[in-house]
Amino acid sequence: MKTQFSKVIQGCMTWGAWGKQLSKSEMVNLMHHDIECGITSFDHADIYGDYTTEIAFGNALAESKINRESIEIISKCGIQYVGKTRNNAIKHYQYDAEYIIWSAEKSIKDLQCDYLDLLLLHRPSPLMHPDEIAKAIEKLTSEGKIKNFGISNFTPSQMELVGSKNRIEFNQIEFSLTTHHAMFDGTLDYLIQHKITPMCWSPLGSAFKERNDQTYRIHSVLDALSEKYSATKDQLVLAWIMKHPSGIHPVIGTTNKERIKNAAEATKIELTDVDWFQLLVASQGHKVP
Repeated sequence: MKTQFSKVIQGCMTWGAWGKQLSKSEMVNLMHHDIECGITSFDHADIYGDYTTEIAFGNALAESKINRESIEIISKCGIQYVGKTRNNAIKHYQYDAEYIIWSAEKSIKDLQCDYLDLLLLHRPSPLMHPDEIAKAIEKLTSEGKIKNFGISNFTPSQMELVGSKNRIEFNQIEFSLTTHHAMFDGTLDYLIQHKITPMCWSPLGSAFKERNDQTYRIHSVLDALSEKYSATKDQLVLAWIMKHPSGIHPVIGTTNKERIKNAAEATKIELTDVDWFQLLVASQGHKVP
């Protein structure tokens, strides 16, 4: 049965060594805050923090006394990262059955969570084979170690390949108001057609990071819409994503409690079609064809 994840998902990449370096108590506090806001899904990858963030999160989860059944935990595998914790000569991808199984089991152990609600292949590899992937997923699923299987950053043809031997439930892609090629290259069309649920990383894109013609146009529209909807600009950008009929779940990266609360409340905003297109046109810089 396909797991239901919270509409907004908490990304944990910056919780550890690759970002805020939160203490155990800070992680516990943030977990509870997320849950209070209605965000019950936590997104990880084995490589985060040079393979250390899942360990830190797991220690915090064990101390938090949070009921495992009340939350959903996502992890990703496959990237062999060049860092201090593994002897990799070059960054590469590995998707043989033995490695996928080992990696998933290690994430479960590090996260102290008994099972993963979702295991994603982190990035496509030219050397991946659907039969080899299927061996791993069938074993992990039959043993109750993963509830759902998905992929991340895969194109329609890559999904077709892996999906020939595996039931893909989710694809986590880059998608935002400023990075929206997935709407036009067939990716989101494929997800709708095959009932694959999209999640998106970097949902705010460059709207608040860069100052250029594109972001000036976007903020000009956001200024007007903020007043109309009594909403913050970041809420409107998330609402724009969630209006897409594919049912996208934004994966937020912030650890700021107010922004987390705002993100959760963005699920209540329903943009009109006209306002949605106003933002798209502002992003693209030209009227639709």
